[in-house]
Amino acid sequence: MTQMDSRDKWSKKMDFLLSVIGFAVDLGNVWRFPYICYQNGGGAFLIPYTLMAIFGGVPLFYMELALGQFHRTGAISIWKRICPIFKGIGFAICIIALYVSFYYNTIIAWALYYFYSSFTGTLPWTSCDNPWNTPNCTNYFGQSNVTWTTFSKSPAEEFYTRKVLEIQKSSGLYDVGGIRWQLILCLFLIFTIVYFSLWKGVKTSGKVVWVTATLPYIVLLILLVRGATLPGAWRGIVFYLRPDWEKLMSTAVWVDAAAQIFFSLGPGFGVLLALASYNHFNNNCYRDAIVTSAVNCLTSFLSGFVIFTVLGYMAEMRDMEVEDVAKDKGPSLLFITYPEAIANMVGSTFFAIIFFLMMITLGLDSTFGGLEAVITAVMDEYPHILEKQRELFVLSLITICFLGSLTTLTHGGAYVVKLLEEFGAGCSILAVVLLEAIAVSWFYGIQRFCNDVKAMLGFTPGIFWKVCWVAISPAFLAFIIVSSLLDQPPLMLFDYHYPEWSISVGYLIGASSFICIPFYMVYKLVWTPGSLKQRLAVCIRPEKAIRDQHADSVCMSSVP
Repeated sequence: MTQMDSRDKWSKKMDFLLSVIGFAVDLGNVWRFPYICYQNGGGAFLIPYTLMAIFGGVPLFYMELALGQFHRTGAISIWKRICPIFKGIGFAICIIALYVSFYYNTIIAWALYYFYSSFTGTLPWTSCDNPWNTPNCTNYFGQSNVTWTTFSKSPAEEFYTRKVLEIQKSSGLYDVGGIRWQLILCLFLIFTIVYFSLWKGVKTSGKVVWVTATLPYIVLLILLVRGATLPGAWRGIVFYLRPDWEKLMSTAVWVDAAAQIFFSLGPGFGVLLALASYNHFNNNCYRDAIVTSAVNCLTSFLSGFVIFTVLGYMAEMRDMEVEDVAKDKGPSLLFITYPEAIANMVGSTFFAIIFFLMMITLGLDSTFGGLEAVITAVMDEYPHILEKQRELFVLSLITICFLGSLTTLTHGGAYVVKLLEEFGAGCSILAVVLLEAIAVSWFYGIQRFCNDVKAMLGFTPGIFWKVCWVAISPAFLAFIIVSSLLDQPPLMLFDYHYPEWSISVGYLIGASSFICIPFYMVYKLVWTPGSLKQRLAVCIRPEKAIRDQHADSVCMSSVP
């Protein structure tokens, strides 16, 4: 009980809410949602998106906040209080978080490079007169009679690929080339900020998120107002929201909606468990789950307007359809398409600086959350070793993340980023959360879990939440996993097609985290004494229940 009482607490309720919002609202809200929305029927996509949020994403989000707040411990040690045989889930979550940190912070480092490069009178991706440009470089802004061909490259695209990444010096994953020292400096600075935000725990990170979680909203509103005043902006908005009802008959649309809401809210990464574990016991985590989920979804929707007003402007300038301009997705949308439009606005330097500052802050608080999940999980599992060594442990973890990121800083680093993004936290994290939902609802017991929530909040979750936790949410996750495995489009980046061996490496990366779960199950069964039936009983029952049962038997035996 002493360890519980001495546990850190959030200084203010808003520190917690901003930390959760900061983790959930990340770069994916800006680049992934708008692309998936227009690709899957525009305004019609909001129907499957909302349904998947209500029946799948939000219940899982609520469950994880409640688990963290009630048990007051991280993603590894929590399992002895829920269902000990599933403890491997905690180790799998930590490995996945490391894989994510290997590539995600590199994307923030690219944004920092752009941020630094924006402090000039004329942005370096405005013209084709730079040493890194090729004869294919075509600048159509402010010029007439410019022909855009399939070979044409914009100045922004060549700046990203040939100056920032220097990808022309790599022939693919066989030969990733040397390390870009400029990007090493950017990444070092990012990890330095992360270290000093996390080293003292939630007391420091809770203050930093007041900047990193709120600044993006100020910038988004500024960019929205600017985008809405551009010529052709309406074309982008119409394209973004025009409903294509026929798309709703396609299974792929529902899969995309489910995957988007899941990866956007982020249950299963251990972050919500960790952040909620520093709450006061009677904090209203139900209201927190509803508010933060709603903020996250509305931010995604708002980002669509910010992106598509600019894409409409570019279509107007290029004299093309919005659909042809909007073919970029992922980081390319943030590092090529949007910067290209900014470069040709009045006040381009100002808008470039705030845009990339927004990207850095969006990325940073998601990194804070991801690494705090690992720190909390490991420190709660080994408190006697690490309790007074937090600063040193955080430094060691940051060092591992930095060294693991080095391959992504090479000339071919973008290929490694894409591989890790695809396989590091794809089906493996979905499978982990599916098992987490099953372990809590079926093994720990939905009634016991609801009693825990009642002990904290004073009321029992309604029938809707119980049905979602027991049946709908697990079915929702199984649906995404099966669909993802059945539909595996060929992996490519720019014009590079990934070789077969790299896909096999990707599957190994995905399996290397998930394998912790069956390994731990076998280990737990082998090392637990007793017959197989007794071992299963011990491995499935929470340790608290075993202690209570033992205490009851002692009391009974002492009765004359």
